Amino acid sequence: MSIRQRHIAHLHLHASLTGDQYGDIIELMCGITPHVQAVPPNAVQLDLTSALRYFDLSPYDVVQLAKLRLKGLYGIDSSAGLAGNRMLAAMAADASAPGDTTWVPAGQVADWLYPRPVTALPGIGRATTETLNRYGLHTIGQLIDLPAGTLQRLFGAGPARLLAERARGHDPRPVVPSEPAGHLVADLVLERDCLDPVQHHRAVLGLADRIGQRLRGESRIAGRLTLTVRYADRSSTTRTRTLPEPTSHSPHLAAAALGLLAGLGLQRARVRAFAIRADDLLPAGNAYRQLSLDPGDARARAAEAAADRARRRFGAEAVRPATLADR
Repeated sequence: MSIRQRHIAHLHLHASLTGDQYGDIIELMCGITPHVQAVPPNAVQLDLTSALRYFDLSPYDVVQLAKLRLKGLYGIDSSAGLAGNRMLAAMAADASAPGDTTWVPAGQVADWLYPRPVTALPGIGRATTETLNRYGLHTIGQLIDLPAGTLQRLFGAGPARLLAERARGHDPRPVVPSEPAGHLVADLVLERDCLDPVQHHRAVLGLADRIGQRLRGESRIAGRLTLTVRYADRSSTTRTRTLPEPTSHSPHLAAAALGLLAGLGLQRARVRAFAIRADDLLPAGNAYRQLSLDPGDARARAAEAAADRARRRFGAEAVRPATLADR
């Protein structure tokens, strides 16, 4: 009995989406295949294997159909990767220019991976990259040619085994049908690589303020924040912090987010993008607050509520933190 070859598509959506819009797109993709996995904040993965017979199209043509539906119904441009597993599909999507689709057929995986930089592999951060570069390892092909024992001496048995499997394009993970995760995401892609710590601070503060506004607008509170920083070399760092108490109060969210940023010690890092994700969401009615004898806390929350009313009436930019005011 032969095993049917998998065809996985990874679509990057070139748009800032609300939770409701993202849910609509998941539903739209389910009209092509029931095997759709959300990859927040702006991507989806589709297992097209069972859909090919239904549409009687090639895998590439089914991807184009999905992209046309996104553009026609929602006006959303997308780039896509198509391959035999989730990791390769995501890598191919990263290598695709806006609007393009990169297909990596099963017989061409090794040739496609061999010249690519090691930073193209998922999970390769700055520390791993620096170690590899120190030993003259810059491409995936060089990793493939490296004896297993040498890789183990550099990283240990477990990480070395995983790194070797990824370098050879192996990824057994299935596409798991799922609804959009119960979280909110705010992200910012900078116009150019930024080395200025002051601008990093302003970017994270602005994202935390956006998350707070959205939480209060949806009458929800968050129990955990995650900060992701993406660098110019396409590597990224992610840090998570559980909040002392679930909240939608922007100053508390900003303090947590800025604490995560400070913990990264970026200094002069070339940053391309930031993203903040709020998890463990609950209805605002379930909120509890530590009693405070400081009248300033009550005044700050009253001012925040007044600012939210002003934004609803005059627009999102009507009231902003002074730190974020245009210079």
